[in-house]
Amino acid sequence: MRELVFLLEEPSAKAMLETLLPRVLKEDTKVRCISFEGKQDLEKQLMRRIRGYQNEQARFIVLRDQDSHPDCKAVKNKLLTLCAASGKSTRCLVRIACRELEAFYLADLQAVGQALGISNLVQHQHNRKFKAPDELGSPSRELKTLTSNRYEKVAGSRAIGRHLELDNSRSPSFHNLVTAIQRSEAELLKEER
Repeated sequence: MRELVFLLEEPSAKAMLETLLPRVLKEDTKVRCISFEGKQDLEKQLMRRIRGYQNEQARFIVLRDQDSHPDCKAVKNKLLTLCAASGKSTRCLVRIACRELEAFYLADLQAVGQALGISNLVQHQHNRKFKAPDELGSPSRELKTLTSNRYEKVAGSRAIGRHLELDNSRSPSFHNLVTAIQRSEAELLKEER
């Protein structure tokens, strides 16, 4: 059975993906989003959850925030090592949200404005810091300030996910996530033939 399994650091990533994925994937691709209670919980359970997953055809996409870690490649390599220890590393992809999931949203202020009912928010997209939001120190704080505290992590993520522009490249980490999802589904489709 064609299935993509998302292993996620937190519930807000799950909320965003639940509204984003129907626009990315074919209707008959099964999706399962498993959220954890933070990065330590994700890392602690990752190997066991992948190893014990019953669908041998499933592909796994791990998504975690970089947060304050200075090297996103080191974060990714640690997660890849855990995936390898599961024995299913060829079926796993790891993606890091640079710095935080909210950088995805700051890269698409039109989507944020639509989702939260804030007119003219898109005009801020031309500000230097929102042209490359992956480089911001605290995207979540920036988003709260920009939306006058109307953004709430889970509800906001769910609403914004519906509107995110799929080919937006202002956030390379968002672009890499969407590309990974599409590639994983294409590989699953190829296996079915």
